[in-house]
Amino acid sequence: MGLGLSALTRLAGSKVIERAGLRKPVQNLVSAGTRNGFRVAGAAGRTFKSAKKLGKPARLAPAGDTGLFDLTPSEDQQLIVETVTEFAAEQLRPAAADADAKLQAPEGLLSRAAELGITLVGIPEELGGVGTERSVVTNALVAEALAHGDLGLAVAVLAPSAVSTALVSYGDEQQQADYLPAFVGENVPAAALALQERTALFDPFKPATKARRTPRGYQLDGVKSLVPRAADAELFIVSADLEGRGPALFLVESSNSGVTIESEPAMGLRGAATGKLHLEKVALPAGALLGGGKTEVFTEVVRLSRLGWAALAAGTAKAVLDYVVPYVNERKAFGEPVSHRQAVAFSVADIAIELEGLRLVTLRAASRAEQGKPYAREVALARKLAADKGMQIGSAGVQLLGGHGFVKEHPVERWYRDLRAIGVLEGAVLL
Repeated sequence: MGLGLSALTRLAGSKVIERAGLRKPVQNLVSAGTRNGFRVAGAAGRTFKSAKKLGKPARLAPAGDTGLFDLTPSEDQQLIVETVTEFAAEQLRPAAADADAKLQAPEGLLSRAAELGITLVGIPEELGGVGTERSVVTNALVAEALAHGDLGLAVAVLAPSAVSTALVSYGDEQQQADYLPAFVGENVPAAALALQERTALFDPFKPATKARRTPRGYQLDGVKSLVPRAADAELFIVSADLEGRGPALFLVESSNSGVTIESEPAMGLRGAATGKLHLEKVALPAGALLGGGKTEVFTEVVRLSRLGWAALAAGTAKAVLDYVVPYVNERKAFGEPVSHRQAVAFSVADIAIELEGLRLVTLRAASRAEQGKPYAREVALARKLAADKGMQIGSAGVQLLGGHGFVKEHPVERWYRDLRAIGVLEGAVLL
């Protein structure tokens, strides 16, 4: 897209087209290109190479079972959350409106986010990370803290860690050796977990993207939708229906022949720079299949992704609550704060109640996943609460601000648009 827009911009400034009376049509073309994007080859910023050979895959051990369900963060978790919360307040929140308008994160923001070391927490020490055991709860707290700053930018920040987490949990020794070293260096690659497809009543367990076996490996054909940072991503984990076996996950590098990207702006999450990933006869080696194509691996990826979206919903819902409380206390009508009206006070109370329920179920699911216990029921509850109550909280935030809730001067309209994504998106994040 960059080359296409660069060429068109130079053309729009040419004196030749001005003499020909074509300036206005060309300017319209540039504007359309900016809005809709060009379909271009994927980013090819690096060649992934094995840093060392591994004897066996490196995995994080399950957290110990204390026998208690305690929501109190440990000292390490509290320090991480405080650091991320400060970053979200100082970096993400001020940049959110501009990112929403321009459909991309401000220059340098994502590299500064990478310096937080979010990917390092989920990578074992023997692979260069700092992880010693599964940290699903920590990841949930981080996602929540980032989303308190901005949900769209939080998705952009967390997208690479979704890929590194999947590689740690399900990658074989060769896949880990090939790709994980890049995620512990100074220049963490943009990467994305691409499950979403643009079909009615989308079911992640029945992807329209197809994978068929070839003598040398696999061939992928299909289109993935709403992929975060698609134009910049260098590595994708893509879901596809593997003939005869059902849904499976594949590692796809952006430099593979047949991979093209198209901009796909949406109602919300605009700071995540979402795009379409086109796969046309993409040839992959046999080693590109992640997790051996096992159904249980695919199921766990979907569940942990949904858990990530629930944590993001909790963070943005908390942002709504923190914004409307001082607003209704300071806003006066008929000589008194509007919070003195029962309807207003009850609405704010409902936001707080639903938020606490959402956080409780989400952290319980994260805790069970972290300890290696069954957590399907808890994830289903968290998903349902996040989709329904998250959208209600966003709508209530807009309503409580009255006319101010409808204009971009206040961030609640953006949070409302972002929260609507929770119930429809799959993939992108992974705890």
